[in-house]
Amino acid sequence: MRVFALLFLAFLASGASAIDFSNRYRSPRNAERRVRKSTELIVLHTTEAPARSSLNKLCERGEAHYCVTEDGTVYRIVDRDRVAFHAGRSMWNGKEDADEFSIGIECVGYHDKAMGIVQIRAIRDLVKELQRMYRIPDERVVCHSHVAYGAPNRWQKKNHRGRKRCGMLFAMPSVRAQLNLARRPASDADVRAKRLVVGDDYLRRVLYGNVDTMKSSYPKTPSPSRGQEGGGLLAWLRGDAKKPDTKKPDAGKTQISAKDPPEQKKLVPAPVAPVPPQAPPKSIAELKSRGYVFKGSVTKGVTASKIAGGRWNSKDTYYTIRNKVIPGDAIDPAHIENGMGVWMK
Repeated sequence: MRVFALLFLAFLASGASAIDFSNRYRSPRNAERRVRKSTELIVLHTTEAPARSSLNKLCERGEAHYCVTEDGTVYRIVDRDRVAFHAGRSMWNGKEDADEFSIGIECVGYHDKAMGIVQIRAIRDLVKELQRMYRIPDERVVCHSHVAYGAPNRWQKKNHRGRKRCGMLFAMPSVRAQLNLARRPASDADVRAKRLVVGDDYLRRVLYGNVDTMKSSYPKTPSPSRGQEGGGLLAWLRGDAKKPDTKKPDAGKTQISAKDPPEQKKLVPAPVAPVPPQAPPKSIAELKSRGYVFKGSVTKGVTASKIAGGRWNSKDTYYTIRNKVIPGDAIDPAHIENGMGVWMK
C-alpha cells in the first residue's frame, strides 16, 4: 500500500489538480492567438470596473488569460499557452512586450481597495497552480504596475515607470502574504539600468518600498493553500494520520492538468469585510483640516509635474478648481487646466 501511495503522490505532483473552471467568457479571439514561446511572469491586474462589464470586454478583446471575480469564480478567457493582450506597453528587465512571455490574470476590483478573502484565496490557488506548471518563482509574480511603462509626454520627458497603478495592491507585503508569496521583486532593473526613469514616486514606494495600505484588512496569518493543509496524504505517508479520502471529484467538474488550465474555483466561503478606505476630501477646508498644503497653481509655464514632481498623479496629491477636489490618481492628464491648485502633504 505504501508503494501505491508513493506512486499516487508522484501522480499528484506531476499535474493533477482539482481547481474547477468556467468557459462562459472564453474569448472568440482565442483560436487566432499564437502560442507563446516562453512563460517567465505571472502578471496580476485589477479591472477597475465591475465584473460583468469587465468580463464582456476581456472576452471580446482577448485581453487576459483568466479573470477572478469577487465570489471566487475563475473564468478562462484565453488559453494559458497562447498570447493574451493584457500588458500593453511594457518592459521587464530589458525585454519589451510582456504579452509575449507572461500570463495575465485580471482580478475584479480596484488597485487601492482590499479584496475579500474568498477572492484572494481563488487568486492564490490559481497563481500557485500556474507557478507549479511553469516553474515561476514568487518574485516573478508581479502586478501590471511592475511592467507597464509610459512614453515621453508633456509631464515626463523620458520613458518612465508609472503609466499605470493597475494591480498595485498585489505588490504590498500583506496581500502577498495572503497569496503565500514569500518574495517580491527587490528593485526595478529597468530603472537601475536607466532604460526608464521613475514617473510616479508613490508607486515606486509601493512596489519596492514599505508602503502597505492593506495590512489592516487581512489577518496576519493567512489560511494555507490547497494541498498545504495539515494532515492529508503526506501525513498519512508519514504515519501521522489516517489514510485520506482520495476519491475522484464529482463527475462534471473540469480539472486542471499540465495540458488543461485552471478555471472556475470552488472555495469555502469565509469572507472578511475589508476595512473601507477614508473618503477623499471634498473641499479646500477639508484638505486643510487633514494637513494638506497648497503648493501652487498650474499655469502655462508651470505644469503639475513641476509643482508636485513624480507625485503629480499620486493618490495623496489633490487638485482643486471651481469648488471641485480631484485626487491625483483620478486626474486625466489631458484635463489638467490652468488655474488648478495643487495640494500635498
